[in-house]
Amino acid sequence: MSIINRRTLLGTSGAALATPVFAAWPLAGQGMPKEAADTPHICLGPIADAEINPAGIRRYTQLGLTHLILNGGGFPWDAETLKAKVKILKDNGITAGDIGLPWSGPTGNYMRDIIYARPGRDKAIADVKASIRAAGAAGIPIVEYNFYVHRANEGYYDHPDPARGGAMVESFDYDRMKDAKLLDDEIVQKEDDTWAHLDYFLKAVVPVALEAGVRLALHPNDPPAPISAGSGQIMSTLAGWKRMVGLVDSPANCIIFDCGVTRELGENPVEVATWFGSRDRIGHVHYRNVQLRKPHVDYTEVTPDNGDNNMLAVMKALVAAKYKYMIFPEHARGLDVDRDFKTNTAVAWAYHVGYARAMLQTALMER
Repeated sequence: MSIINRRTLLGTSGAALATPVFAAWPLAGQGMPKEAADTPHICLGPIADAEINPAGIRRYTQLGLTHLILNGGGFPWDAETLKAKVKILKDNGITAGDIGLPWSGPTGNYMRDIIYARPGRDKAIADVKASIRAAGAAGIPIVEYNFYVHRANEGYYDHPDPARGGAMVESFDYDRMKDAKLLDDEIVQKEDDTWAHLDYFLKAVVPVALEAGVRLALHPNDPPAPISAGSGQIMSTLAGWKRMVGLVDSPANCIIFDCGVTRELGENPVEVATWFGSRDRIGHVHYRNVQLRKPHVDYTEVTPDNGDNNMLAVMKALVAAKYKYMIFPEHARGLDVDRDFKTNTAVAWAYHVGYARAMLQTALMER
């Protein structure tokens, strides 16, 4: 048996440190890698209008964040209103990197009319076009949206995680929602019809987004149950994701790459990130982990360090693909400290941000 003493350790430490991590980044004097124009950016959000002030913004900058998701209120958006919000954020050290199209609001059904091809569809699309132009004028690079016929929320349930001291986590079980009923404003719709409606929407709005310097980013079905309240869900498979970006082949037609949903499908998040990233078709990233029991229908959303995904490998794939937009370490979990101090999920979010930043800094050291 060999004995490692101080002299032996010192003599071999140089070789031990000559790993890919340290080979690409100085051991001392340079600190840690920083987010830059050519790197991803860790973010949170959407920030509420009531927080768009110096005190509210400090809650984010004190976590080291430089980017946030802007809330989509006030739709259809006005360029001057968005510019004013963006300026307050910028003056306080934050860039607005993303904004989401709402389902509905006081002036219309918006995405619902588009998804179901209702009589208000063309008016809703006109409002989306105007809002995309407003986002572009305000310098917001990403506009995200959903295209659910029915979201399978009925299958979710919360419970304590014995592996993490009873912290609350969320699971999905399709058996809980097999008999889910339509909401009041929903219909059962054939998949072919949903694809046709998405195609109609994208062909109308992607050229506008490209001209405005905006990338549209569609979030996959989450949860990815193949049938929800009687309707097939077109974004519940990897084949569907690839088909979507092919409907209009443009850098303005992107997906939200969610490595948690990717695993929920039973797919390899590293391979999927590489496929979309190498084609420059990732507009936004949701960065989370799951423990999968059966693809599509049975899984638990857990803390980022405690699931099936290799989160560092996912981050390295995004960096290798030269992805340069935002990474949202979403779905913070329930901790006793947040409950006891009535801070909602503030501590949990801080944990997710810190974990994601550690993954990003390590990936940047290795590139």
